[in-house]
Amino acid sequence: MTTADGIGRPATELSDEELEQQGKHAHDTRNWVFLHGTAEQFATHTARMLELEQEYLRRHPKRTWQGSGGAPDPESDMKVLRTALRGIIAQLEGLLEPRPSGDPGQARPDDPAVALLRRVAEAPGGRMHKLEVHQAAREVGLERALLAKLYTGEPKLLVTENEDRVITDEGRARLASA
Repeated sequence: MTTADGIGRPATELSDEELEQQGKHAHDTRNWVFLHGTAEQFATHTARMLELEQEYLRRHPKRTWQGSGGAPDPESDMKVLRTALRGIIAQLEGLLEPRPSGDPGQARPDDPAVALLRRVAEAPGGRMHKLEVHQAAREVGLERALLAKLYTGEPKLLVTENEDRVITDEGRARLASA
């Protein structure tokens, strides 16, 4: 069951076990959403994670660092909250900033696969970190299935070397013929 905003049952309605499970899942998936999710997914994930954390704090204040250390210090608590909110605001503002898509004077090519291959070829040594390749693919509008074909098709235009993605001679030939 999900709420109208699509982020699950309100945290106040969850059992303690469900609250802990969903909180753990939110933290486990945070890195993936940050690196691969859309701005909307990131905002939704952030809102849900904060909702779950606040409910956990309400129910179990002594189980976290916020509830330990003697008498509460409201001024210190406010500093922590301000710092956390500034971090969240900075993340959200970063998501709202326009993203550079390469050289602004260069027209977007008709073939996003060629545009991606060009970016990899122009990188030092014709290689890019896998996360940079995925980001570049999103920027040029290359769908995931088509990106996968660059690795699996014949001829292979990109290959994997540990965490890097490297353009092949065939990939360079494809660029030369484009």
